[in-house]
Amino acid sequence: MKHLMSGNEATARGVYEAGIKVCSAYPGTPSTEILENMPQYGEDVYCEWAPNEKVATEVAYGASVAGSRSFCTMKMVGLNVAADPLFTAGYMGVNGAYVVVTADDPSCHSSQNEQDNRHYARAAKIAMVEPSDAQESKDFVALACDISEQFDTPVLYRTTTRVCHSKGLVEFGERTEHTAPAYARNTRKYICAPANAYLNHPLVEERLKKLEEYGCTTALENGLNKVELGDGQVGVITASISYQYAKEVFPEGTSFLKLGLTYPLPMNLIRDFASKVQKLYVIEELDPFMEEQIKAAGIHCVGKELTGNMYELNTELVRERVLGVKTDFTPITEVQPAKRPPALCPGCPHRGFFYTLSKNKNYVVTGDIGCYTLGFAPPLNCMDVCICMGGGFSAGMGMAKSFEREGVTDKVVFGVMGDSTFFHSGMTGAAEIVYNKGRMIPCVLDNRITGMTGHQDNPGTGYTLMGQETNMISVEKVLSAYGFDPIFTVDPQDLAAMKKAVESAVAALQEGRQPAIVTRRPCLLIKRQKPQVGMCVVNADKCRSCKSCLKVGCPAISMENGKAFIDRTQCVGCTVCAQACPFDAIEKEEK
Repeated sequence: MKHLMSGNEATARGVYEAGIKVCSAYPGTPSTEILENMPQYGEDVYCEWAPNEKVATEVAYGASVAGSRSFCTMKMVGLNVAADPLFTAGYMGVNGAYVVVTADDPSCHSSQNEQDNRHYARAAKIAMVEPSDAQESKDFVALACDISEQFDTPVLYRTTTRVCHSKGLVEFGERTEHTAPAYARNTRKYICAPANAYLNHPLVEERLKKLEEYGCTTALENGLNKVELGDGQVGVITASISYQYAKEVFPEGTSFLKLGLTYPLPMNLIRDFASKVQKLYVIEELDPFMEEQIKAAGIHCVGKELTGNMYELNTELVRERVLGVKTDFTPITEVQPAKRPPALCPGCPHRGFFYTLSKNKNYVVTGDIGCYTLGFAPPLNCMDVCICMGGGFSAGMGMAKSFEREGVTDKVVFGVMGDSTFFHSGMTGAAEIVYNKGRMIPCVLDNRITGMTGHQDNPGTGYTLMGQETNMISVEKVLSAYGFDPIFTVDPQDLAAMKKAVESAVAALQEGRQPAIVTRRPCLLIKRQKPQVGMCVVNADKCRSCKSCLKVGCPAISMENGKAFIDRTQCVGCTVCAQACPFDAIEKEEK
């Protein structure tokens, strides 16, 4: 029997079948569903949400050192956070197999940049495996484990948004149990002191040579690498989702070298393939990762000068850019799609916070990665900077110090992040503020969940990935332990209380104290929360058409026939618009 599965679901199945026993991850699109699909396999596989990607990488590597096959996942920017342990693990090697998923996001569908993480494999000098569809997403996990243990290396398992989220038929196999070797202390191998690292480097270089030979031989036998010879006119070297595009676009008779083991590249295999075709193309997304190495080996090929090095490819683009064939279609212009910019959901607890801060143009807000990033958008317009996870506090600290040095006295800096981000990488920024006497106000917007990636638990929710109740870490207690005082905890949907908390925090800051703000209200979409009752309606007789209610940026509010109007299919009755209305024209309709 075959099963229709996404690449992420299939990868989870592959983890189960490969006998992997310990999984750790931090959620991040497009990788999130891999770990979300692991609890169904019960006690066979331990899985967890870690506070951040570095911790997940270290947890999985620790399990590998102890002898278990282990696995961790993250989106591509998460690997920036995890790079420190990954690079060192590359020098030390493994005991049980150690597989690290990096889910890349060409075209920035849900990411703040478009980095190509294939470069990490080359920089860390570790093996890299790339599946191209759902079946391979499952099958290649076991092959990655075999490579990891055979060559004593971490394996970077690189997927992309289209591989993660597209669906295909997957044929299941049985779980192969892995027996961990008896643990024995090995300080020469696992203590990466400088002297040991110095001795390990030649071993790493020798390992890469053996991996390249494996790619030319065994990888052809087990299906990681695949040669499809045609009439010899045109050859294509490709990998990942680009193989699917090229396979559909290039004409019958085209030869293909499809690579699943993409670092180190099997150069002798590539050279042999190139000798059997008259013209050679390299089709890959983003950077010319394979193309540059192939050209450096003296093999003539054509690639990025045609396909470009930005954004994801598709069949239409490959057909047009490589073959020069434009798709013949007639665009429909009679109906234009409505412009729907991203916005905070109706009833979002973050709205009241940003609405309050937006009232003072001297407030500088350094934001972070999460739902609340949308506070930058009109009409709230309440964010100055957003860099990366944890940067809300640290960047705010830098701006505050700059204002001090430049003699700017009318600005107040608010550093903003969510609860999950606080535990991810915000606590070090909080320590920075206290330790170096930052004249700024850190704000944790606690909606009791990791919202942006689809409601995963975190250290502040009281539940684990496997559904077990656990300790709920208090944001306030952490801030208090650091030395923040006073700490204001407020319901952000109570605009009067929110305004008072902000003003009190600013006053404390001006007194030379170190205040902090915690806004707390659960996201309305959390399944275990009781839904709010009632909704808001506009009293047309009282409405003065001042449009004050529009400034809260709620998608449920619009203007119709010159009056404010609330869409009953979207309103959840949070009353933020009612509190913002100066004429009491918006009322709560109780049920």
